[in-house]
Amino acid sequence: MTDLAASTRGLTKSYGHGDTLVHALRGVDLDLPAGRFTAIMGPSGSGKSTLMHCLAGLDQPTSGSVTVAGRELAGLDDDALTRFRRDHLGFVFQAFNLLPMLTAAQNIWLPTELAGRDRREPALAARFEQVVDTLGISSRLTHRPAEMSGGQQQRVAIARALVTAPAIVFADEPTGNLDSTTSAEVLAFLRRSVRELGQTVVMVTHETEAARYADDVIVLTDGQIASRVAA
Repeated sequence: MTDLAASTRGLTKSYGHGDTLVHALRGVDLDLPAGRFTAIMGPSGSGKSTLMHCLAGLDQPTSGSVTVAGRELAGLDDDALTRFRRDHLGFVFQAFNLLPMLTAAQNIWLPTELAGRDRREPALAARFEQVVDTLGISSRLTHRPAEMSGGQQQRVAIARALVTAPAIVFADEPTGNLDSTTSAEVLAFLRRSVRELGQTVVMVTHETEAARYADDVIVLTDGQIASRVAA
């Protein structure tokens, strides 16, 4: 059986009450295999971002279960969820979210410092070199965000998400602020991280072109899985 990076069973999420009640997710059963690039697509309001937020422990489901890296999230309080995200998950956002006063290298190392890990750990140092080389940013490590292009900044953000070898990297519209050529480069780097680093990537996107880089494409409609296509 394929190892699962995450799974949901009977996942529902509702907002509001009475006349304002909205069912964002309606009983979603989903298995996400480890070591694959999965794109989650759907029109605005389909529930794709809500699904990602529930998978990442950023939002609490109304009912159902979410299991990530073998851990059921429902039993974790806020502090435990924060630690879980820090230790097991990586995030890449549409806004690069780099700290402007830090160099690229310092931004990449930030999650490990927050976790209290020593960057001199052999496995961590090797992972840093591997990630930086895979993303082609070795020559930019001493530069601050303002000295880099948007594509370079997003590659630094991806490196920051990958450096701790998380169970899953969640990418929320990661090419939304990039032109088409740079978007293609960034998506290719995400694909390489799966192929060459064994990373699991789950990407929310509304762009069909972006989804073509994925191994699996899940389409949501009205809070339910309408289709799933595997490459």
